[in-house]
Amino acid sequence: MNRHELETHEDVWLASWAMRSADSRGRAHPEPEHDLRTAFQRDRDRVIHSSAFRRLEYKTQVFVNHEGDYYRTRLTHTMEAAQVTRTIAKSLRLNEDLAEAIVLAHDLGHTPFGHAGEHVLDALMEPYGGFEHNAQSLRIVEELEERYPDFPGLNLTWEVREGIVKHASEYDRPLVKLFDPDIAPTLEAQVADFADEIAYNCHDIDDGVQSGMLKPEQMEDVALWREAHAATLERSPNAPFSIQRYQTVRRVLDAMVSDLVATVGQGIMDNRVQTIDDLRHVRPRLARYSDDMARKIRELKDFLMENLYKHVRVVRMGVKAKTVLTGIFDSYLEEPRQMPEHVYEQIEKGAAPPQVIADYIAGMTDRFALEEYKKLFDPMERV
Repeated sequence: MNRHELETHEDVWLASWAMRSADSRGRAHPEPEHDLRTAFQRDRDRVIHSSAFRRLEYKTQVFVNHEGDYYRTRLTHTMEAAQVTRTIAKSLRLNEDLAEAIVLAHDLGHTPFGHAGEHVLDALMEPYGGFEHNAQSLRIVEELEERYPDFPGLNLTWEVREGIVKHASEYDRPLVKLFDPDIAPTLEAQVADFADEIAYNCHDIDDGVQSGMLKPEQMEDVALWREAHAATLERSPNAPFSIQRYQTVRRVLDAMVSDLVATVGQGIMDNRVQTIDDLRHVRPRLARYSDDMARKIRELKDFLMENLYKHVRVVRMGVKAKTVLTGIFDSYLEEPRQMPEHVYEQIEKGAAPPQVIADYIAGMTDRFALEEYKKLFDPMERV
């Protein structure tokens, strides 16, 4: 199908409150439309082909990349979140391409070493305005990616950039002043936000149990696991635990997705939502879990915080992250010429050194940051 046929298909298939490509507010730098792809499909493709997206392969989710090949990275997390997003979006007859583009871009601004790295860089940048990964994701797609001759960044549509900025969770409180702060984002952005949470809750359970940091008997204290595990045992009592683990996590994921879809559907009816404008003015946001599921997820997240994210192995890596990133930042700040020439050129052109340094560090992978630290501080390491 060509673009016009795709847009016609959107008109026929999408719900009245879904975002249509033809109704986008457009791009900061006007471009001719593509013959074969809608605006949101182009956004998705631009994110996937970006340098920042490729670097997610070697950025920490919970476990540092070199600890094992089986653990999730930022890239595999993003791919899993995108799969969940498309399932939810299709079930609610939303624009899958928009939702996918948002979720694929949502972690581009993450530092090396996961949330620990973000906290460190935020503290280091406090005198200069702080650091927040959603704002950094927006900075990447608007300024830092260099792909086109006529404008900086990726020149994504307004709706995708809005979804990046209004991404909100326990850790994320971004500024939204340039994106209509008094209205909710599209429902596509809202479900992408929940898909992100669903994905990391499930794979953190999976990685935590596989690593041995979480014991199966501990997990029985968590209702979502206990109920899903009981169903797994009833269906496959003689299966190896590795299969039972996978099937249990699969059921946990399915329970969260099914509850979200049902609750959002009910919310659409209860709030008499007919248009995008209607859902943008629903307060609080339309996307939510049922009260029972929200309670179970809160229990799960509290459990993971105490038993996984505060585990000695994770805490030790957090301390290492502070040492590595603080050392790199302070060394660059003292002598910015230690950075590559193309990075230092930005300072020569008038950019603030702390911001240039933060951009460069945030773009590092875990292993690159560790290698750079050695080069800066180990006199025996080749520079």
